[in-house]
Amino acid sequence: MDASLQSDIVTELPPNASAPGDAALSGETTAAPLAGKAPDGVAHPKTIKSFVRRAGRTTTGQAKAFEDLGPRFIVPYAPAPLDAVAAFGRSAPLVLEIGFGMGEATAHIARVRPQDNFLCCEVHEPGVGALLKRIGEQGQTNIRILQHDAVEVIDHMLPPGSLDGVHIFFPDPWHKTKHNKRRLIQPPLVAKLVARLKPGGYIHCATDWQPYAEQMLQVLSSAPLLVNTAEDYAPQPDYRPLTKFENRGLKLGHGVWDLVFKRRT
Repeated sequence: MDASLQSDIVTELPPNASAPGDAALSGETTAAPLAGKAPDGVAHPKTIKSFVRRAGRTTTGQAKAFEDLGPRFIVPYAPAPLDAVAAFGRSAPLVLEIGFGMGEATAHIARVRPQDNFLCCEVHEPGVGALLKRIGEQGQTNIRILQHDAVEVIDHMLPPGSLDGVHIFFPDPWHKTKHNKRRLIQPPLVAKLVARLKPGGYIHCATDWQPYAEQMLQVLSSAPLLVNTAEDYAPQPDYRPLTKFENRGLKLGHGVWDLVFKRRT
């Protein structure tokens, strides 16, 4: 897949790739990344990893958003169950997003679904800063960010039956066959997610790489407690927006596949 067609909400990029929100596209000057926001010394599971660290620089606007909004909207990682009511200041359905890229889709979905709370995991510092900036510009209150590996968040912060939904949009497809084992959507992770879904809760995945869509369909279909909401691939839910990169790809004839599975009641 042509890297130029990657969406703003791509979960992962190769380490030397530039993120869509870099200063070259945003017009903002850049500042050095803030220390301590994405610790390099944190140990991550070797069997499943929800991210690959990528290069990128934090813009001045993103850095200001970190300073002004980070204390309110970034939830510190802790190996203890999350008190979602305390974190959000209200009781509401909780949706986990794994990898939000630059936060374009995240902000849109939270805006059109104000009745839900969105707990969003992303380790890429410019992406976190970009979403904070969007939160400030749009006055949103139903997003909280965990700048930490989602697998550890799932393992240690999310008790069984605590989630109403999971969003995983455009994770790294790992195109080469020898790298397919690095893909995020694998049976062990799906089993973890299913265990944390309430009955009737859903998992929504999307990808623009057909071989990965086929793998997603196979893995999700094999989970005994999940049921597909469609015969195979689902119509794009109205809450998930098309980004400019996705629109460009569609105009060039590239496909996008959505999968929506629900936990059995």
